[in-house]
Amino acid sequence: AAGGALSPSGRCRAFDRAADGISLGEGVGVVVLKRLSDAAADGDRIYAVIEAVAGSSDGRGLGLTAPRAEGQKRALERTYWQAGVLPAAVGLVEAHGTGTVVGDRTELQTLTEVYNAGGALPGQAGLGSVKSQIGHTKCAAGIAGLIKVAKALHHRVLPPTRHIAAPNSGYRAGSSPFLLQLSPLPWTASQPRAAVSAFGFGGTNFHALLATHAASA
Repeated sequence: AAGGALSPSGRCRAFDRAADGISLGEGVGVVVLKRLSDAAADGDRIYAVIEAVAGSSDGRGLGLTAPRAEGQKRALERTYWQAGVLPAAVGLVEAHGTGTVVGDRTELQTLTEVYNAGGALPGQAGLGSVKSQIGHTKCAAGIAGLIKVAKALHHRVLPPTRHIAAPNSGYRAGSSPFLLQLSPLPWTASQPRAAVSAFGFGGTNFHALLATHAASA
């Protein structure tokens, strides 16, 4: 609270112009990870396939709550290189999206640069943060985002994000590769893919690429 990270309004307004900090929550998430061949042989319901995961460090920075775009960019680029997939193939991005002014602006800048360089079209991918629904669950925040993305891929639904009245000043509606949607939409892509980011205090960055079972085949 003394550092100005907590939202005085008690709402996580990720990517909104009125974002004023994080709203803390509590959570536990559990996923079952198996080799795809084993899951298929066992007849499991496969919610999603993890195609790649990569990480990076911001290195020496200005402090715990001051993210660096360079570090985040490395995590994203390593993930897409590892998967052999361009950002142009991604239809949903589950952002770290804490609802802090500097954090949201930095993440939006990073995503926009990487996706534009990767051939993404304007409004191509839905962008949101589960933190707008359940708050920042700290150590469970990354797994919450992963579960949201896996469920979205399984049900072929592009989920909305909450509390966006006026988008962050770094968002350009006409040219941004991202869509800040306020209501769920059917996911009609033939090969749905989604990405999820988890960026920790002090600049520990992770990014993952997921696909439906059919898309990964």
